[in-house]
Amino acid sequence: MTPADRSNGWMNPARLSVGTLTVLPAGVPSRVDREVGGRAMTLAPLIGLLIGGIAAGVVALAQLARSDADLLAAVLGVLVVAGVSGALHLDGLADFADALGSRRDRETMLRIMKQSDIGPFGVVAIVGVLLLDVAALTACIQAGYGWQAALIATTASRLTLPWSCRTAVPAARPDGLGRFVAGTVRPITATLATTAVLAAGLALVWLSPAPSPTRYAGTAAAVLLTVATSVVTTRRAQSALGGATGDVLGATIELALPVALLTLALTA
Repeated sequence: MTPADRSNGWMNPARLSVGTLTVLPAGVPSRVDREVGGRAMTLAPLIGLLIGGIAAGVVALAQLARSDADLLAAVLGVLVVAGVSGALHLDGLADFADALGSRRDRETMLRIMKQSDIGPFGVVAIVGVLLLDVAALTACIQAGYGWQAALIATTASRLTLPWSCRTAVPAARPDGLGRFVAGTVRPITATLATTAVLAAGLALVWLSPAPSPTRYAGTAAAVLLTVATSVVTTRRAQSALGGATGDVLGATIELALPVALLTLALTA
């Protein structure tokens, strides 16, 4: 590590995190290794907060423009999350679904995930999660908890990355994003990130116009269920692929988002 790299501190991880998780301009990291990768994954919830903030703003503006167009506001919010993320996570979800759906051996599944086309399992997975996202966010909007739900769920879904990259999860192959980030985040670091996201979510409920016990419980459950989604998905990836890949990380985010939104919708 050069003196310039040391002086940058978290600059390289921040650039890698923004560049990997969004289409926003962030500059090119001067160094990319496992240390930088681990820190970038630790910063993922903050990037989720940024994406969620943009989506929440769009939802709020749509409601101001047409208070009776709840479905429109939800669709716009979900599209903003997908668009700012570059739809990369949806692509990862499709690749992971196609690989698992093939029920082939490990090497074949890894080869399927590297192909550029999308098969039937991938199409169903993308359509399914987007429909769930829109339906759940619509329910939240109708309950007067729309932009808050978009912000909480998007942030919580990116919390999956520190957990998906915890030290117990190896990389599935020696190339790609997985080799830089898999196994780089200590569980205590992921736990601290979870605590921060949970505290921020509960604070948002407290500041909302109509805080209630069910909303507090729903927010806590949404955050914790995204962590559970990460653990379950990475365990499945380990058993099928031998570890995590960039596609697995993207799939985990896209699976966690509807889980969080559905939880918030049921408790809003």
